[in-house]
Amino acid sequence: MQVTDSQDEPSFCRYLDIEYRLKRSDRKTTSLFIERDGSVTVLAPLPYNIAKIEQIIEQKRRWIYRNLAEWEDLNRVQVHREFVNGEGFLYLGRNYRLQLVNDQDDDLILKNGRFLLRRDRVDAGMEVFKHFYRTRGQKRVIQRLPHFAPKMGVNYGAVRIMELQHRWASCTTKGDLNFHWRCLMAPLAVLDYIIVHELAHRLHRNHNADFWNAVDKVLPNYQQHVEWLRQNGSGMTL
Repeated sequence: MQVTDSQDEPSFCRYLDIEYRLKRSDRKTTSLFIERDGSVTVLAPLPYNIAKIEQIIEQKRRWIYRNLAEWEDLNRVQVHREFVNGEGFLYLGRNYRLQLVNDQDDDLILKNGRFLLRRDRVDAGMEVFKHFYRTRGQKRVIQRLPHFAPKMGVNYGAVRIMELQHRWASCTTKGDLNFHWRCLMAPLAVLDYIIVHELAHRLHRNHNADFWNAVDKVLPNYQQHVEWLRQNGSGMTL
């Protein structure tokens, strides 16, 4: 059966007991992966061949079960941070304690090893911290991109720090780069890996051997960073 979908928004589908997001891909092949939020996504070219997609899901069934079980184990304990004195918040891999203050021009600053949050902004703490990560992230990523892009022989378009739901980052077909604000919670070396990962998509849209070779040429130890994200990703939240 052929299904044609011109929308960029994913379709939510089910094959037997497996729910998955079906998203349009600009490449000719179909790929399947587990998202950061534990959901299953299938990238496929238009027009969708549902029979072929279901065949791939069936072939990958054991792999899907194994990875979902692993994801559930790693995410068994969820982190819920409160905006109170002494609470820890991550920035570039380090944990900084929060201190509420009365007199401060900015809503939130990082000073002397502590996050200082204005007491009258506690109720808006979530948005204040997101703004901090987005602002710092924009500067940090733009600073790092010129270091890696020439090495890889690629260019890029606009750079945005935003809410990406289940992705750490994304690269559009036009070369625009989007990064989740949560990336700023990771160590700088891991952030560099995320940047290189997206730049590699300027060369190879798919996560094939050529893609990973491009990453490996710049970051030979990239697998350590992949593992760090796998182990610590669930704690990178507010």
